Amino acid sequence: MRRKTFDVLTTAVGLGLAVVMLIACGLLAWGNSFVSSEVHNQLAAQKIFFPPAGSPAIKAPEFAAMHQYAGQQMTTGAQAEVYADHFIANHLIKIGGGKTYAQLSAASLAQPKNVALAGQVETVFKGETLRGLLLNAYAFGKTAQLMLIGAIVAGGGAVVMLILSIMGIAHLRRVSPDAEMFPTKTSSRVPVEVA
Repeated sequence: MRRKTFDVLTTAVGLGLAVVMLIACGLLAWGNSFVSSEVHNQLAAQKIFFPPAGSPAIKAPEFAAMHQYAGQQMTTGAQAEVYADHFIANHLIKIGGGKTYAQLSAASLAQPKNVALAGQVETVFKGETLRGLLLNAYAFGKTAQLMLIGAIVAGGGAVVMLILSIMGIAHLRRVSPDAEMFPTKTSSRVPVEVA
């Protein structure tokens, strides 16, 4: 194979990869922007605020993670995760006596006339539902972060491939049209005459 042909092929592939990576970078950046905006808008619409600093609601040690967002409105996936796992979850443990919704519901079905237990089941169900919704917002927030990382990596890869392709184009000008990629060796032995 001629060296020039090989260089043209590798340069064309490099340019193609650069274009694909630039498209991926753009799509991932758009995805990050869209998901981040949706998480922010949906959470902001709920108007959930963290208790203010020094509030008795977050004074206990199990609420320590809440202090970093004290008094703030919940607008990010990271905030939703903290609220769900360190505020709602701790309250649900107290309300349910350490039992899950499924356990409380089964007990309530066994005792249909127990009004207090039925109320406990309803409260835990609502809390678990809200907690699950907030954790979905957290998951989408993490997805947006991964998209941003992917966009940065794809953009960096596109720049590298573009630089290598430009170097390949420059190298094309210096290669002789007759140069071979894998030149064949000619025999250096002197033929011996047989008498």
